[in-house]
Amino acid sequence: MSRLLGIARFRFHEGRVEEFKHLSRRCMEIVQESDTGTLRYDIFLNADQSEALVIEEYADTAALMEHLANIGGDLSAAILATASVQGELLGDLSAEFKEQLQGGPVQPFAPFLAKD
Repeated sequence: MSRLLGIARFRFHEGRVEEFKHLSRRCMEIVQESDTGTLRYDIFLNADQSEALVIEEYADTAALMEHLANIGGDLSAAILATASVQGELLGDLSAEFKEQLQGGPVQPFAPFLAKD
């Protein structure tokens, strides 16, 4: 399994949802214009717009790294400042990549069983 699936939950800080929406639109533009290995990038809002889920799928680790480089640190930091964030990254990750996630809001999950 080389594909990676990311699931991120954003719980917005008071008054920050519109900022999140604006920044997310910019992020989507970058994904559509620059990412070559991003297979899915979907953003969902709950009914009262207090939370969002972002579902991301990448062809492999290189595609995820390309995405992170394309988004850049400033845009990522701005998005993360709008909410408390937690997430999961599912797939075969290198030990080095898992180490980078330690202590952060994203928890890695390794494959166990999957439908062919």
